[in-house]
Order: sequence, then structure tokens, then C-alpha cells
Amino acid sequence: MNEKTDFPYLHGFSNTEQQRLAKQAKFAEYTVYKEINFSEQRNILEVGSGVGAQTEILLRRFPDLHVTGIDRSDKQLETAKNYLQSIGSFEGRYDYKEMDATDMEFEGESFDGGFLCWVLEHIPNPAKVLSEVRRVLRPGSPVYITEVLNSSFLLDPYSPNVWKYWMAFNDYQYDMKGDPFVGAKLGNLLLQQGFKDIHIDTVTWHLDNRRPKQRKEYIDFWHELLLSAADQLIKAERVTEEVVEGMKKEMRQVASDPNAVFYYSFIQAKAKVY
Repeated sequence: MNEKTDFPYLHGFSNTEQQRLAKQAKFAEYTVYKEINFSEQRNILEVGSGVGAQTEILLRRFPDLHVTGIDRSDKQLETAKNYLQSIGSFEGRYDYKEMDATDMEFEGESFDGGFLCWVLEHIPNPAKVLSEVRRVLRPGSPVYITEVLNSSFLLDPYSPNVWKYWMAFNDYQYDMKGDPFVGAKLGNLLLQQGFKDIHIDTVTWHLDNRRPKQRKEYIDFWHELLLSAADQLIKAERVTEEVVEGMKKEMRQVASDPNAVFYYSFIQAKAKVY
């Protein structure tokens, strides 16, 4: 299969990355879905459905829901279909389509809800995506968006290789026309595209000695996320192998430090179409 190159993906499309995405969705499920409610919707659009990890959560949490997922990667879509088929209990409740989110092939007012999770950060023109989302949602439909705010990341004790790697990680994504800080801009983007009833929340993971078990889990989770981009960053000459090895060592050290601190905030938005 020919992989699309219009919107390069920082983490690549390996089998390991596909497994990581499924694991990430489950790991962050409680926090991400705490304020998401599609109990009154029946047919929603999921933009950037990837490997189907979020689709599975949506179908499981909202048993009356049908999800139409779109993605530009045929490899991701194939993985998503295989994943949901392996579960078996969601037959007939989802469809996947290979599609450009900035130029959707759906008729206007085709869906009664929209869902985007960790996707706008990878798209050069998020405003155009949200314009299309608004076009294909019926009046009164809610849209939920979860996005990164990578400037919020803090790890203590100070780890210089982790910091070098993280800066390279974000610079590379920005140079690829993505936006690792798009979460803070969701309010403006939604207003510009005519959405109403916009609510923006900052969700924070702040782990220290109060919750040592969870702290280690989150640091290990973040270690895996960082490593998912290592091959891409080395190939692009954004980091050296020495920096990667130093990052890995420091992440292991912090994970076992009795006084470590992990901090990260992401942004969630809810809005309606009128």
C-alpha cells in the first residue's frame, strides 16, 4: 500500500507504533473521557481515527452509537478494521473511510456529533478541518476535541537529554507543519469557524510523592511516547543517538527517583453547531 505523505506523522506507521496508540488510548481513557458524553447521539464522525483505539472506547462507552471514522492512512485504517473485527461485539456500528479531513466527501449535516482526539496537532490547516466538521454536523450537534499543549511538560529532577530531545521533538513537529501547542488555540479556532457554546478546559496530570505508583506509570508511559519518535528524529538529524541514549537513561532514573515530579497539561474543548 502506498502511504500518504501529505501530512507526515511524527511517530511513523510501524506495527510497534500502532500497538502503542492502542495502549495510549486505554491508558488515558479515564482522564480523556471524563467529560465526554455522546449518550444522546446516534451517528458521529471521528476525525483521524487512526488504529481504531478511540473508536473502540466510543463504541464501548456509548452502546447506541454508530461511528464513522476517517483517516488519510490506509495502513492505519486496515489496522483499525482488523482490531475492531477481532473484538467482534461492534459489528455494524462503525465504518471507516480513507479521506482528507480538510475536504470531506460527506454531504452537509450528515452527523449528529464530532470527535477529534490528538489529531489537529498533526494537521497543517486545523481551521479547514474544523470548517469541514461544522459543515457535516447537523445543527445542535456537539463536537469534542482533545489536544496537546506540549509547552506544559515538566520532569524533575532536571534531565538535560530529555529536555534536548523534547525540544527537538516539538521543533520537528512544527517544521512538519503540525502544531504541538494547538490545544491552547482551540477557543480561537472554534470561534473563527462559527461554533457556539464553546467550553475550554485544561486537564492536568501532576504526579509526585502523593501518588508514587501512578507517577511511575505516567513516566513510563511518557518514556514510551518519546521513544516512538526516536527513529524519525535521528533520521532527520534532529537528535543524535547519544542524546537518545541519554534520554532513555534519564527517564529510567527519574522513574525510580523517590522525589520525582511529572507534570503535563492538555486541553479539551466542547462546542456546538448552530
